[in-house]
Amino acid sequence: MASRFHLADLFETAAATVPDRLAVVSDTARLTFAQLNQRCDRLAAGLAAQGIGRGDTIGLYLHNGPAYLESFIAACKLGAVPYNVNYRYRADELRYLFANADSAAIIHGAEFSALIRDVRKDVSTLRLTVAVEDGSGADIAGSLPYADLLAHEPAGPWERSEDDVLLCYTGGTTGMPKGVMWPHRAFIFACAGGAGFFNPHGPITVPADIASRAADGYPLSLFPLAPLMHMAAMWAVWSALLNGVTIILDESRMFDPERVLDIAEREGANMLQFVGDAMATPLRDTLRAHPGRWDLAKVVNLGSGGAVFSQHLKDDLKALVPSASISDGMGSSETGMSGQAAKSAEGVMRLPANDQQQVVIGGRIAAVGETGLIARTGNTPVGYYNDPAKTAETFVPIDGQLWAVSGDAGRRDADGMITMFGRGSTCINTGGEKVFPEEVEEVLRAHPAIFDAVVAGQPDPRWGERVVGIVSARNPAALPAFDEIKAFAGDRLAGYKVPKALVWVDEVRRSPAGKQDYRWASEMAAGA
Repeated sequence: MASRFHLADLFETAAATVPDRLAVVSDTARLTFAQLNQRCDRLAAGLAAQGIGRGDTIGLYLHNGPAYLESFIAACKLGAVPYNVNYRYRADELRYLFANADSAAIIHGAEFSALIRDVRKDVSTLRLTVAVEDGSGADIAGSLPYADLLAHEPAGPWERSEDDVLLCYTGGTTGMPKGVMWPHRAFIFACAGGAGFFNPHGPITVPADIASRAADGYPLSLFPLAPLMHMAAMWAVWSALLNGVTIILDESRMFDPERVLDIAEREGANMLQFVGDAMATPLRDTLRAHPGRWDLAKVVNLGSGGAVFSQHLKDDLKALVPSASISDGMGSSETGMSGQAAKSAEGVMRLPANDQQQVVIGGRIAAVGETGLIARTGNTPVGYYNDPAKTAETFVPIDGQLWAVSGDAGRRDADGMITMFGRGSTCINTGGEKVFPEEVEEVLRAHPAIFDAVVAGQPDPRWGERVVGIVSARNPAALPAFDEIKAFAGDRLAGYKVPKALVWVDEVRRSPAGKQDYRWASEMAAGA
């Protein structure tokens, strides 16, 4: 029975409570909770035999699949520190990340073996690389086969503490990736909902409660469409696993909405979790293009987290999948879940203000009507790994409490809510007026000729910056006139927010999880 707020302890208790329930379903595996737990025990023993243990950092350089979950859980069992690796990074980016994390081990897809061989000699702390068979046929020389570690007999138990940490690396879309240090206890409550999202009993109050959450949780399955290396996906996965909920995984290398819907129908998926408009748009378009093709009557929720989920897409998906509720969770790597977003008339969305969530400005709690940055206290990270300067900027003491200050700008309102405007670091200042890209992007993506959009500022001698849209077309052979786009946006936005120029591109660049690449957008806007 779990005695600590530690992910490994809680998972082991859940697995012992519902051993025969399916935990993971994918193309390559169907594992019960007991089987998943045993494989994680074997993998932990294999890592320990190679000298990997408590406090060592373990990078997960993998596409979605059972091995991602097994590696994460096994690291937790050892008291080691798992962290996410963006599988689109190239050699220099990997060198930075592996060195910044003081990596002791990297568990990687076999397809990445050549990059691993190129990089590992430059990472002085790296002692072990492990290759997961992925059908690529790649030469894994220099790495141990994952199957060899799984051949070990379970060992342990290993020393653990609620203060053990996970590293959640940010996407690096506005700067170099930073490793957010989440203690297990804080992660369980701030990111995994205290195991209460899928349960009639609500969040746990003591570790032993996890047995009832697994036993009495709703009999559901969760299908995360985003890469597991995107932490919003892992938040959802851990929320589900601790409630005995089945995880469905798509092991393909690209997001294919037809394949996703095929899997959802075949496996009877109950909840589909994705990241914002970048995934919601192709899902909506595919459902529209193939009316009646999929029986999705078992889908009870379509949920987004980690990026803007536009209202017009929520409305469209609700009409196309009437059995499903629509949810829009917001949060950040530094704060965890901020709550379910409500639509704002002027900003991107609204969130509740309370004792643990406020707007802060200048090292104090904002007064009603003031705009600052959204922050959380209570269950928070303890800083950025190997970055004391950035830690001091983001994790700020206010009135004797530590507050984690996100990069999201918001205004404290008189009705007890926060109007959220978007990422403060990407805010455009045009003639003294602030324009948050997310609001303009949502309007642009609602135009029938525009498939995707990102907005950035272009230096302007008169206004300081002017708003520029970087957009891709649904039909590149029939681009609408710029005046048409301006008129469409002008009906929905204040004049200073309407783009003064458009850059048409074949594809809007995004991260694997669908987040906008604002550095690239700024480069494109500069030449508009």
